[in-house]
Amino acid sequence: MRLPVLISVPHAGLEIPPEVKDLCILDKQDIIKDGDKGAAEIYLPLKTHVFALVTTGVARAIIDMNRSEDDRRGDGIVKTHTCWNVPVYGRFPSEGSINRLIVKYHRPYHLDLSRLARGARLGVDCHTMAAEGPPVGPDPGVRRPRICLSNGDGTCPKEWMRSLAECFKKAFKTEIAINQPFKGGYIIRSHARELPWVQVELSREDFLSNEGKSEAVLQALVDWCSRLHK
Repeated sequence: MRLPVLISVPHAGLEIPPEVKDLCILDKQDIIKDGDKGAAEIYLPLKTHVFALVTTGVARAIIDMNRSEDDRRGDGIVKTHTCWNVPVYGRFPSEGSINRLIVKYHRPYHLDLSRLARGARLGVDCHTMAAEGPPVGPDPGVRRPRICLSNGDGTCPKEWMRSLAECFKKAFKTEIAINQPFKGGYIIRSHARELPWVQVELSREDFLSNEGKSEAVLQALVDWCSRLHK
């Protein structure tokens, strides 16, 4: 029996789409470093255990599914620099190219989340994070917790957050930070009208292998879903 959970994995992709391939000056390591390294190995195996999983092959550095369509900051939907402050483009894409990226990649991702929401009880937006905050972010140079759960000031009921934190603490055998350093991004905030959402950030510190992290996430979700039905 599948868990009534909708999983989003927005930053596992490494592809540079053809629309901007000639403009992008990042090398493969820049792409990997800006994205959620390990996310594919940790989260994608959960697909067979949950109601649905949505992901993308496109790199976070090119178009960020966790930003709104009108977020045109340097770290917005189409970025000028990576989170390590590395320039993404030799010549920044035109407004027409940006709109094509949004229509082809960003908008379908969010339409899928909306379409699938009715079949789940909880949405989980899944990420990995650098062990120390990168230059572009809320906490440059600061050591981060191993696990952060976020509910964006109300995208998930407080009692559910407490229960989820207990389940993750039991599965990972480590302390869980709530809304620190991340309070939750665009995905959980924009889809909370359709379904309760939580954001999960796992440190890329090697306190467990990626396989071990995947197994622990599944254990935490199984535990939480069993509590939900009591």
